[in-house]
Amino acid sequence: MNNYVVLVVDDDKEIRDGIEIYLKNEGMTVLTAQDGVEAIERLYEHEVHLILLDIMMPRMDGIATTFKIREQKNIPIIILSAKSEDTDKILGLQVGADDYVTKPFNPLELIARVKSQLRRYVKLGPFEGINKTIDLNGLTIDQAAKEVAVNGDAVKLTPIEYKIVELLMMNAGRVFSISEIYEKVWKEPCYNADNTVAVHIRKIREKIEIDPKNPRYLKVVWGIGYKMEK
Repeated sequence: MNNYVVLVVDDDKEIRDGIEIYLKNEGMTVLTAQDGVEAIERLYEHEVHLILLDIMMPRMDGIATTFKIREQKNIPIIILSAKSEDTDKILGLQVGADDYVTKPFNPLELIARVKSQLRRYVKLGPFEGINKTIDLNGLTIDQAAKEVAVNGDAVKLTPIEYKIVELLMMNAGRVFSISEIYEKVWKEPCYNADNTVAVHIRKIREKIEIDPKNPRYLKVVWGIGYKMEK
């Protein structure tokens, strides 16, 4: 089970820490978040292969978070719920969760369910392995090698350019505003980054597009931002 990345979302730090210990003992990488808002941020920053998601959380609860995630991603979601939340468990499954574990849970049962969902995801999900290659009509990105190619020809990108391409390709079809791109790639607040992002987008287009003025892959959505065409 090595190399899997699991996101643990719970507003109780003791629960997060406890689950993290068991998952790390299985060789998994663990990310944590204390509510749904943080969970969504983690998903845009990292590649995640499974989510353990509490229902009752501040700001954005587990049901709303599941619904939001399912708008973009198909990764397995296991709900963590108290026995008194049966209705919420059912609702969670209806909006897209894959399984649930009732608190207090047996750690061995939790690990077994995590492994089961990961096996199913690898077998039936949208990638063949953990370090996946994404292909959008000839534009490919190898996340293991950190390489981008167009119709098999390697494209030399700077680290920032690569991160922009990776962000957009991992979320193909989703429009990102300039501020979103800046904050997710540069990892700092966006104040006046229009020119900075635009310059990098122009350079990327010059490298991946046959005709940068009429791009096939990296499209502008006027007044909103940029997206990678599916």
